[in-house]
Amino acid sequence: MMMLNRLIILIGAVFLISSFNPKRGDIIDSFNGIPVFYNGSNYKKTSGRSTTPSGYNLGLKYQCVEFVKRYYYEVFNHEMPDSYGHAKDFFDKNLPDVAFNKDRALIQYRNVRNTPPEVHDIIIYGERTENRFGHMGIVTEVTQDSIEFIQQNFGRKTRQKLGLVEFMGIYTVADYDILGWLRMPE
Repeated sequence: MMMLNRLIILIGAVFLISSFNPKRGDIIDSFNGIPVFYNGSNYKKTSGRSTTPSGYNLGLKYQCVEFVKRYYYEVFNHEMPDSYGHAKDFFDKNLPDVAFNKDRALIQYRNVRNTPPEVHDIIIYGERTENRFGHMGIVTEVTQDSIEFIQQNFGRKTRQKLGLVEFMGIYTVADYDILGWLRMPE
């Protein structure tokens, strides 16, 4: 009987997952109580601007930048001096590794360097042929050989795991489109 109950629960869970058909603006995940909203299948689609009650710009609704900035605002009460830009613009390619990014008021780390990502870091992708805006998310887990991050505006896929390689004290998140990560100053 117990095995039958487990099978029924499993079939129900598979049905719920397979029939999950969110609409733009539906909550599809969260991290530390900060919701991830569904933007639909077209990552370029926008639904107006998201701002705080004081008028601080969080970004275009349901885009990846809006989630990251909303997360940092709500979890750390952090407002970035430059509150605009595409995901790729959050990483200053002119800065050396472990430098203060004054536009974001965060410490910037480059991929393939001495410092691995930590939970709460902002992971930043550069532009690609299929997405000239870049992409970003929040690191949710770091193990010896992987990281996981949460993202908005990547269809229904809110979490992604990537390999983390350490060789002679150099850490590489195994996706070379990742420029690096940003972190709150201590």
